[in-house]
Amino acid sequence: MSNSYNIRSTKIGNSAGFRLPADFYREHPQFANADGWIEVLSPDTAIVRIVPQLHDDEDAEDSLLMRLFLDFATTEALKNNTLQPYTTEMSKAAHQLIEGVELEDE
Repeated sequence: MSNSYNIRSTKIGNSAGFRLPADFYREHPQFANADGWIEVLSPDTAIVRIVPQLHDDEDAEDSLLMRLFLDFATTEALKNNTLQPYTTEMSKAAHQLIEGVELEDE
């Protein structure tokens, strides 16, 4: 799911912006006409957040809560450059913690 796309700085009217390749919108049509923001993390690093329009009101609240949680988790993980890859050893340790745990159906 994670693809990289080359972007170029360009002049848009009286402003400056970034041009995304057509492949980006072809592969991710949910981002067409979406709004978002950019957060500068360091002098040479920024994250672009694009928020697609929601179409299903029932899932809107859950989706909003999930987005808020993921935004928080991402911000915390990127603080002080402490983000680490999830390793096979971490996965094994997690599986050992939940081994034998049974969930009740509600």
